[in-house]
Amino acid sequence: MGCRSAKVLPSQSDIKNDPKKKRYVSVMQSLAAFAREREHQEELKKNKGGWFSTKTKSMVAEVKQQEEKQETYTDKFDARVTARYHIKALIGRGSFSRVVRAEHRSSRRPFAIKMTEVDAPQAREVCAAELAVLRRVNHPNVVRLVEVFQCPRRVYVVLELATGGELLDHVISRGHYTEQDAARALRMVLAGVGYLHSLGITHRDLKPENLLYYHPGVDSRLLVTDFGLATFGGAGTPGRSKSPQSGEVTGTSSSCSLRTTCGTPEYMAPEVVLRKAYTCAVDMWAIGVIAYILLSGSMPFEDDSKTRLYRSIVRGKYSFRRNPWPSVSNPAKDFIRALLESDPGRRPSAQQASRHPWILATTGGSSSRNLHRSVSRNLLRRTPRNSSRTKSAADRSISKQLVPVLS
Repeated sequence: MGCRSAKVLPSQSDIKNDPKKKRYVSVMQSLAAFAREREHQEELKKNKGGWFSTKTKSMVAEVKQQEEKQETYTDKFDARVTARYHIKALIGRGSFSRVVRAEHRSSRRPFAIKMTEVDAPQAREVCAAELAVLRRVNHPNVVRLVEVFQCPRRVYVVLELATGGELLDHVISRGHYTEQDAARALRMVLAGVGYLHSLGITHRDLKPENLLYYHPGVDSRLLVTDFGLATFGGAGTPGRSKSPQSGEVTGTSSSCSLRTTCGTPEYMAPEVVLRKAYTCAVDMWAIGVIAYILLSGSMPFEDDSKTRLYRSIVRGKYSFRRNPWPSVSNPAKDFIRALLESDPGRRPSAQQASRHPWILATTGGSSSRNLHRSVSRNLLRRTPRNSSRTKSAADRSISKQLVPVLS
């Protein structure tokens, strides 16, 4: 059998009895401790110079690359804009426009800047109409215009930045959601829309994607945004007439109705689908659709076939059968029925809707049952097929496009 050498350590008694051995062991222990400490320091140094430095270099390179991209993007902006605002990131894109997040260089406050290319006549018309509305409005529940920079080929519109997200995303992110929460959101929508109607402005594209919370907190105000299809008229304002070219209100007449077919199909009122003259009551129909979604997570009118969709809208065919409707109070359903009235003359105004018992009630008139699970599940189920949540605002709205008249 083979043998192997091994170190034989002195016993404790030998160390105690022999001072030399005692000193020897003490020295060896000190050397071993010093070696271990040096090895530990080398390992730390190695880690710091290896993994840490590699990560740092990667982070520095990434930041530098982002800065280079941002500088290239910033260079596309007018010098007057970049002198006052620091461009942060692209947050939205449409057919004619881009929206960026920006920071005021002196106050450090965040803003949104919408840059519109106005070379095309349609883009110039949409931009002019939107600016005409934004310059008139000033309400806590309507997005606020800060300033405008006009160039020969571009228009830069600086708006207050809403960072709280879209209405439905806010619903999904909540852990507890009741009818009172839905009513609270609708109260703010009605306040903003009622203000617009009082100025003779019809939004024409109300939907959850255009309703944004100012900040993520539970006490945030809700803002009505995106006035690309908004117009003056249709709100009972006398002394305006319709242009024969566009069908919009422009001159002087007792008529103040609108005719341009526009909006997002699922939120269109029957009179718009039928290409009839219409008023601001189309916004109230859209709020009825939004209320239906807020309380169920589903659409009252939805079909992959546009023909079948329009037919169901004209006939006003929707139901309160599926979950969670059995758990929703009758006053809430009554509120929706009042707004999804096929006859626009019988729909309540924004002021009347805001005085509905279900909207005014904080307890008793509405159910306190937690609807979050059912509503969020339905919302998440319909998101992949819902084109309006995956396409840009310009692509998901029909502007000046005729819809076939349905029998």
